[in-house]
Amino acid sequence: MARRLLRWPGQPPKTVPPHPYRDSALFHGALAVLIVVIAWASGSNVGKSLVIAGAYFVAATLWSWWRFHERARRLDATGEEEL
Repeated sequence: MARRLLRWPGQPPKTVPPHPYRDSALFHGALAVLIVVIAWASGSNVGKSLVIAGAYFVAATLWSWWRFHERARRLDATGEEEL
């Protein structure tokens, strides 16, 4: 089944950010820190929140990197300019 992307008229095509891997790692790192800060502020177990935040960071960053890699591979294969 073919996948079709719908776009609003005049909407610019998606482009690859200049540093997609670094940006996604920084974003997910900030969210992992936020998990720990919220746990600390609410009086929860900080050690447990560090484990959860670490697992979140690894899983989310790997997922983002894999998706960027798949997009880049698909663009190389099709020769398209947009994502």
